[in-house]
Amino acid sequence: MKTKLFLSIAVFSALLNSCAEDDTSDIIINTTINNTTGGETPNTSETILLDGSYTSDLTLDSANTYVLNGPMIMESGTILTIPAGMTIRASATGSDVYLAIAQGAQIIANGTQNAPIIFTSASENPKAGDWGGLILLGKAPVNSVSGTATSTSEIAGLPYGGTNAADNSGSLRYVRVQYSGGSADGQSENNGFSFYGVGNGTVVEYVQMYEGKDDGFEFFGGTVNVSFVSILNAQDDSLDWTEGWSGTITNVYIEHNGVAWDKAIEADGYNTDIGNNSNPLTWSSPTVTNITINGKGSANTIQDGTTVSSGSYEAVRLRAGTQAIFNNMVINGFGEAFDLDGDANANPTGAQVSNGFLKVNDITFNDVTTKFKNDTGVAFTESDFITGDGNGTGTNYSSWRTGWTVSN
Repeated sequence: MKTKLFLSIAVFSALLNSCAEDDTSDIIINTTINNTTGGETPNTSETILLDGSYTSDLTLDSANTYVLNGPMIMESGTILTIPAGMTIRASATGSDVYLAIAQGAQIIANGTQNAPIIFTSASENPKAGDWGGLILLGKAPVNSVSGTATSTSEIAGLPYGGTNAADNSGSLRYVRVQYSGGSADGQSENNGFSFYGVGNGTVVEYVQMYEGKDDGFEFFGGTVNVSFVSILNAQDDSLDWTEGWSGTITNVYIEHNGVAWDKAIEADGYNTDIGNNSNPLTWSSPTVTNITINGKGSANTIQDGTTVSSGSYEAVRLRAGTQAIFNNMVINGFGEAFDLDGDANANPTGAQVSNGFLKVNDITFNDVTTKFKNDTGVAFTESDFITGDGNGTGTNYSSWRTGWTVSN
């Protein structure tokens, strides 16, 4: 018995010394010896703290417990592999705890319908904003820079953008992010899922953000295509795009019905803090297909000047010259469905409608006071913007949510 105890202590000490030399992670080993039958059978389990920069591949072991304990960055050339069914908990210390997949790195997180991969708070009483979120950065085009230049992410100051529309940052399937988001400082915000210049070689499908303090999903340029998206209780915008994102998002379900939250969708043609610096100028131009947005009810979104009394008044805000084609929508329970903002110069949102680049095809409004408001400085008619009023069916959420999502 003494010999095995001394051996366990020696191994533990060696591992601690090893971690002291490698600042990427700390390892805590709990050793238990069972002696109920007269024999000595050591059962070892590991709780591994993840933080720092990783410069080699990392494959998580389903036998272990992992805690995200600070900023974790997978550097270029590395692959992070996470097995189906794993739950990764994050220290509940705020938005400085996050997982970032840098340009040139990949994440392979392929859960299944009955064994999703979950990123969540380590708190016994979790709440939105306990930790930062999941960040992917790629080499696809963004309109905040031109040519081969790169921009810099709000969180971690990492490069993103480039010329490779087919860039591949890995695979996210059946992945859920919970209790994330929030401001790191006055200008930087962490979302549930942040995609910076991510290319369309990346697979993103069956993904959910639940209870986030900032946006659910935000796209900073790139070409990534996303499908089967569930966003519940994002306290800022559920879905946000900017910097020239030109991918597709298909089968989207949004519950955006908290008190004084922002928009279900906030869409910018470019990042107004940085500018549209592409040459020639490009705009965000995604295609959004099969989407259902549930609000708090038009009676609960009374707008007093610029202040929302309760709930989110506007479902979708389109501004800064964004283009977008919306196909098959349902919007339930908002004072205003679409708010279009812009001008006749640098922010040609209205011109995008007139030119057919910003349009809604087949939509149903339920409990909506105002279908759209035109603040673009360019005149257009309802039929220029909306066709197929009453024909929308949205996404069939019940057919694809089972087994891997959580609900309110």
